[in-house]
Amino acid sequence: MNKPFYPAIVFYSAEDDGYIAKAVDLKGCSAFGETPEQALKEFETAVELWLSVAKDDCAEIPEPSPITVFG
Repeated sequence: MNKPFYPAIVFYSAEDDGYIAKAVDLKGCSAFGETPEQALKEFETAVELWLSVAKDDCAEIPEPSPITVFG
């Protein structure tokens, strides 16, 4: 079975002096990195942990949003 792909929004945070990758569909799921690439790598771990906790708690797990790539 393929792992679901949850899209993220990546932005620079001056307050944190680094990049944040925030899940579009998973409330409270985000990760930090010194570069956008690091933030996305950490985001993969954050999603796995978020899904694991939700499963353990028998919480509803949302379907990933469809993504569209332009360009």
